[in-house]
Amino acid sequence: MTDKNIYLVTTPDGQTIDLTKARSLKGNNLYPFGPHNFAIYQTPENVFVKGTNRGEREIMLNYYEIIPENEARNYKHPYVREDEVEHMD
Repeated sequence: MTDKNIYLVTTPDGQTIDLTKARSLKGNNLYPFGPHNFAIYQTPENVFVKGTNRGEREIMLNYYEIIPENEARNYKHPYVREDEVEHMD
């Protein structure tokens, strides 16, 4: 039986990272999901992981990569959800 409380992710190079007890440093979980979604995690072992969405509407995050601490702490996500953009006419 699978433990649904365990949060394991896999990086493109095949590393499995346990985010079960990781601390979320920042993120955007707005629905509907899309490229505006991201999360930055810090594991108890001080591994920093960036999760992003590569166009999946039903899953918030579907791409994970290990990043340096400095990048994690200063991360600025390049996408916003279209309805978050305020148009000044």
